[in-house]
Amino acid sequence: MIYWHIFLAFFLPGILGYGGGPASIPLVENEVVGHYHWLSVNEFSEVLALGNALPGPIATKMAGYIGFQVGGVFGAIVGVFATVAPSLILMIALLSLLLKYKDSPKVKRLTNLVRPAIAVLLGIMAFGFFANSYQGVGWLQTIIIGAISFLLMEKWKVHPAYVIGAALVYGAVFLGS
Repeated sequence: MIYWHIFLAFFLPGILGYGGGPASIPLVENEVVGHYHWLSVNEFSEVLALGNALPGPIATKMAGYIGFQVGGVFGAIVGVFATVAPSLILMIALLSLLLKYKDSPKVKRLTNLVRPAIAVLLGIMAFGFFANSYQGVGWLQTIIIGAISFLLMEKWKVHPAYVIGAALVYGAVFLGS
């Protein structure tokens, strides 16, 4: 029965917490502290601080940690699954709906309108990364890393994961302060 409670404690905030992980944190606190009494307010704030300190989505980190504390390894698995299940269910439902109507002129028009918007958003994000890189390491380093990365991926067809890893190693060795 404890696994069902873990599932509900993280699934319900995932369904009701519109806005992602940060929006669902008060709902998770209500379930974990107020309803099931698995943690005190102080313990929950420590878990929240730990979740904020680590990279990645905060809700899944909290669900894994609290699920593990309450139900062991299987509790962690149930907690993480319950956190991602609402998004997973919606994505599958929307994908099946999209596939059902993929030949519809309205869906094709919608897809054609969304693609440029995504391209613009990715361009804005890339420009932001470039600007942050320039501020952190300067123009010369930014241009060299960008040019080498471009050549590695486009000319020599090196997988992006290796290029990112090499850039991380380069940054840690030569740019770390």
